[in-house]
Amino acid sequence: MMKVLVLIPAYNESARIAEVVKSIHDTVPDYDVLVVNDCSRDNTAAVAEAAGATVLRLPFNLGYGSALQSGFKYALRKGYEYVVQMDADGQHPAKYIRELAEPVIQGLTDVAIGSRFIRDTGYTMPFAKKIGVFIFSTIVSLVTGKTVKDPTSGFQALNRKVLQLYVSDAYPVDFPDADVLIMLHKLGIRFLEVPVEMRPNPKQKTMHSGIATLYYIFKMFLSILVTLLRKEPRGTGR
Repeated sequence: MMKVLVLIPAYNESARIAEVVKSIHDTVPDYDVLVVNDCSRDNTAAVAEAAGATVLRLPFNLGYGSALQSGFKYALRKGYEYVVQMDADGQHPAKYIRELAEPVIQGLTDVAIGSRFIRDTGYTMPFAKKIGVFIFSTIVSLVTGKTVKDPTSGFQALNRKVLQLYVSDAYPVDFPDADVLIMLHKLGIRFLEVPVEMRPNPKQKTMHSGIATLYYIFKMFLSILVTLLRKEPRGTGR
């Protein structure tokens, strides 16, 4: 029987995680839900567990990328064939989960990316982040030879082959965004974008807000440069 896991990294999301988990169970009751609690200071883990999710508790706050990678390792060890990753704050509507998963399950692609910008949905973001998305969209499109509208989307579906890559040292756990897409392209791994809607960030603040946006752009440029120069991604066993 096909096994699909919905993976949600979470940090201090006790106010929203129950609604997110419930919406997943209501929309795709045949998919399992894993919340990776990144050492939250609130009761995110208990709330997620009470809502019906399996909870993986990290002993230290490792950050978004490491929380995701912990979930990928869990998925591999538990025999899941497909993973859909999404945020814990409710920005990613559960109604698009199956739309993301289907092209991967059908073998049409290895990674499906939920894109906010293929069609006009009225989604807005801070100006600095909008500039960053434009820059990295342009770079990824030039490198891969295909138009990529939303290289920073965290709403994605992937298959087991990609899981095996993402648990290796090749996966950039600091800011896994545009650099990952370039890595996938270099390795001949297929990806495509699926149009989705996303809700505004309820916190009005993201992990790339304020001065952190500039730091993110700087680090992403470095990571992309390293990815382009690297002959073989580390830890892939190729």
